[in-house]
Amino acid sequence: MSTIREETLKIEDITLATKAMHCRDTKGRAVFEEEDDIRTAYQRDRDRIIHSAAFRRLKHKTQVFLAPTGDHYRTRLTHTLEVSQIARTMARGLRLNEDLTEAIALGHDLGHTPFGHAGERALNDVYPGGFKHYEQSLRVVDVLEKHGRGLNLTYEVRDGICCHTVGKEADTLEGKLVKVADHIAYINHDIDDAERAGILTEDDIPQHLRDILGERKSQRINTLVRSVIENSGDDIKMAPDIAEAYDEIHKFMFANVYTNPTCKGEEGKAMDIVVKLYKYFLEHPDEMPQEYRNVALNEGAERGACDYISGMSDHYALATYNRIFVPKFWVE
Repeated sequence: MSTIREETLKIEDITLATKAMHCRDTKGRAVFEEEDDIRTAYQRDRDRIIHSAAFRRLKHKTQVFLAPTGDHYRTRLTHTLEVSQIARTMARGLRLNEDLTEAIALGHDLGHTPFGHAGERALNDVYPGGFKHYEQSLRVVDVLEKHGRGLNLTYEVRDGICCHTVGKEADTLEGKLVKVADHIAYINHDIDDAERAGILTEDDIPQHLRDILGERKSQRINTLVRSVIENSGDDIKMAPDIAEAYDEIHKFMFANVYTNPTCKGEEGKAMDIVVKLYKYFLEHPDEMPQEYRNVALNEGAERGACDYISGMSDHYALATYNRIFVPKFWVE
């Protein structure tokens, strides 16, 4: 009698598009594992990511606004969940592999630093060879999770995680889809957060862009998602006019939000914290947790300090900085 996993693979054979990635065709894992009776390999990858320590830390990592006082601003975790939802909707519409898509989406930002891209720039400035969060995301799942054993994910999930931003395109359509979903998610939720912060209103968005994409966040997301589903085939793409409108609203956000002092005014302080922590642990690797001391011993203090600091949440980085650098009151 066939297992639940085998039945799922049969359903994939029937329902998935020709260009979709079938789980039975995976290039597999670096270390061989026996198959599960219930879950496919991509479903197991998704579950490993969700249960990872790095995934939990995303709840206290900055998306755009540093240390927001309200409860409704996005964090790196809520961003990840929105990317996953958008990607799965498009995957279903295109009959691509939803499990692979979801696993890539949930893992794509595991390597992000505290304090968002400010922290990334700081580590890139001081770590030899530079620092890129998408490369660190792959290192998290390959090396750092499970106390140095890694998650042993399939090739296709690892490829999609590493290729979700600039540089090399993912080998699968599912990986390419997550890259587009990431763009759709962050532009629209960043507009929403900017409105919440009083930085802009819907009326500030040029009228011709609202005419093309929609007057509200939900309308814009729907327009972009529909365009991807209706225009993708051998590749993932939008209609030319929709893609042009997206590029224009992206430039609008850089000019009006991503460089705005309200959400970026504290970035210099955040970068200074990251640099000082990096330099401190570079000189005091024995004060890092054991798994990072092991990295420092085997791969050098620079690598250990970089891994430790990039994995910190905003809260933990601030608390660590205060413990090391801020004088304490004497108690008589």
